[in-house]
Amino acid sequence: MPQPQGFNTRAIHVGQAPDPVTGATIPPLYLSTTYTQPALGQHLGYEYGRNDNPTRQALEEALASLEEGIGAVTYASGMAASDAVLRTLQPGDRVVASDDLYGGVYRLLERVYRPQGIATTYVDALNADALKTALKETAPRLVWIESPSNPLLKVIDIAHVGSLCRQYGATLVVDNTFASPFNQTPLTLGADIVVHSTTKYIGGHSDVMGGAVVVKDRALYETLRFIRNAAGATLGPFEAWLTLRGLKTLGLRMRQHAENAAQVAEFLAHHPLVETVYYPAFQGELTQRQMKTPGGMVSFRLKVDAQRSAYEVVKLVLDRFRLFSLAESLGGVESLVGHPATMTHAALSPQERAQRGILDTVIRLSVGIEDVNDLLTDLAQALNGALPT
Repeated sequence: MPQPQGFNTRAIHVGQAPDPVTGATIPPLYLSTTYTQPALGQHLGYEYGRNDNPTRQALEEALASLEEGIGAVTYASGMAASDAVLRTLQPGDRVVASDDLYGGVYRLLERVYRPQGIATTYVDALNADALKTALKETAPRLVWIESPSNPLLKVIDIAHVGSLCRQYGATLVVDNTFASPFNQTPLTLGADIVVHSTTKYIGGHSDVMGGAVVVKDRALYETLRFIRNAAGATLGPFEAWLTLRGLKTLGLRMRQHAENAAQVAEFLAHHPLVETVYYPAFQGELTQRQMKTPGGMVSFRLKVDAQRSAYEVVKLVLDRFRLFSLAESLGGVESLVGHPATMTHAALSPQERAQRGILDTVIRLSVGIEDVNDLLTDLAQALNGALPT
């Protein structure tokens, strides 16, 4: 029996055999929206672009292999992928979600699905007793977690949560965007569904938007394919081709992201303007056991003195960055700096953000793959320039 191929080999080759007609090493980009049928009632595997496309299919095969699922379904965005999973619910169903999750998912749960009769209970997923109580009291259909979470980078024990979900009959959804399939494969740890914004690390170059859901149950896979075809939140072929191109270097990029982020986190931990650093490697043994590397995300909280407001200190730091771009999103080759309270988590009220620890002084870094000394120099000048005089 042949040995399973490694991550980088699968990222480059699965679903991407040379074109059988021309021998082109890189599979061609199929832009056609429709496919000619040889005769009435016959087709050659494809009928209409909303449902199937060879380029999109290649990407889905590769993603399923890397996440070790039976199939992947891709979408026009990460939010479309999240929405597709929630569309499997019915009015009266309940969701339990970790309290530290992307603000866009919170907005979807609260402003789209709660009015439809699908209520969500939020819990600190690091607190095993609180999570167990929520499962026992609400009997949810879905449990939704991120690990590492956004923006506080909490590392949640996926295997333990999966065990609790099986005990209480819930389906476990893990948003694996921050880790990427290079760093962890939640389906092998006990998750039922993996969600990605492929816009981020998988695409990797901040030039293509998309999302994906990977599952290990055949019936659920077919349901998600039906929903995508019926609702039409389809990933375009050019977007699929760009994402597939980015996927080929995911393993190499993630190692450099992680190497740079480790040095950035260490620098921040010793800077006098920094109160707290949120970084998976600082959270102990679970990160080492669950993840290949701690990833490329680092968040930190600034100290505030009595002479200046939190807004003044944050603005002064953010305005001074030169190499880190002040921008939404993450996971590209370039370094980005963001302010969760006014960007990714603006959908939450100030009170809700405070309850979750997403304070106005929290800054999130997506550490890119530039030369790390240049990144450290930029961080130093941005932070040093905001020190109290």
